[in-house]
Amino acid sequence: MSSATASTINVPLYRLAHSRTGDKGNRSNISVIAWHPALWDVLVDQVTEAAVARQFALRQPRQVTRYLLPQLQAMNIVLDDVLDGGVNDSLNLDSHGKALSYLLLDLPIKVPTALARHLAGPPISVSRTSPTI
Repeated sequence: MSSATASTINVPLYRLAHSRTGDKGNRSNISVIAWHPALWDVLVDQVTEAAVARQFALRQPRQVTRYLLPQLQAMNIVLDDVLDGGVNDSLNLDSHGKALSYLLLDLPIKVPTALARHLAGPPISVSRTSPTI
């Protein structure tokens, strides 16, 4: 086991960032905004188009595109064809896709223990074993 692996904790994305969701037709836009600038590099490394596509596999997005906004420590994720046709065509209870940000915020992220103090929520006690929060 490498020292990099030993010195990380697993947390859901919501501990690193908050989010908002918007829509246009059958396209959903999900913003991801870091709680602290020190968490930005972790977000860029792990909230990738491939990781988001895996997280939304059940919604079967046709395409996932990520736009980085480094000066804001934020990104915009665009998912095509995930709203069952959009507001006017969908029988889905969440035709605007407002709840999709919660699905993204559940994405598991490995965070270096040195950055744990910047996470939102209760403090994490880090032991010698690999904790999962």
